[in-house]
Amino acid sequence: MSKGFTLWFTGMSGAGKSTLANLVAEELRARGHRVEVLDGDEIRTHLSKGLGFSKEDRDTNIRRIGYVAKLLSRNGVVAISAAISPYRDVRDELRREHERFFECYMDCTIEKLSERDVKGLYKKALAGEIKNFTGISDPYEPPTHAELVLDSGKESVDESYKKLLRKLEEVGYINSAGGAR
Repeated sequence: MSKGFTLWFTGMSGAGKSTLANLVAEELRARGHRVEVLDGDEIRTHLSKGLGFSKEDRDTNIRRIGYVAKLLSRNGVVAISAAISPYRDVRDELRREHERFFECYMDCTIEKLSERDVKGLYKKALAGEIKNFTGISDPYEPPTHAELVLDSGKESVDESYKKLLRKLEEVGYINSAGGAR
């Protein structure tokens, strides 16, 4: 059985976390890994229903995702989290609790996020119509020690995807020849 690990995507809404998480999951499955994607929106619907957007509720939500990821990864599954996870201290707490943890920060400017925002959430948040919006009226704390930083405002999805796979190979979490580790 291959060794599991947690691949933790963090970044603001619309930065490309879910897009890249799903692409990488597909590739890792093709390479023989067992993979589970823990999408932030799905977790809020099923595992964290009833939680709001206070710091305490956000921390609880991220800790729940982290706990599930830890259970999966210690059982040989690649657990991929695609959640905003805005607070650095909770992400760092999760890092300490996981044997193999890879943080990928999806960096993107507010301007670029606003441009690609089909739902108009950034426009509403900037106008003060949405409260507790991460990066606007609520903080987002970028990681200080991410294993990889991708600039989704400047890089194409394909460029980011290839950089991520190369880095996962480089650190020994996946085999470039497709064999599981």
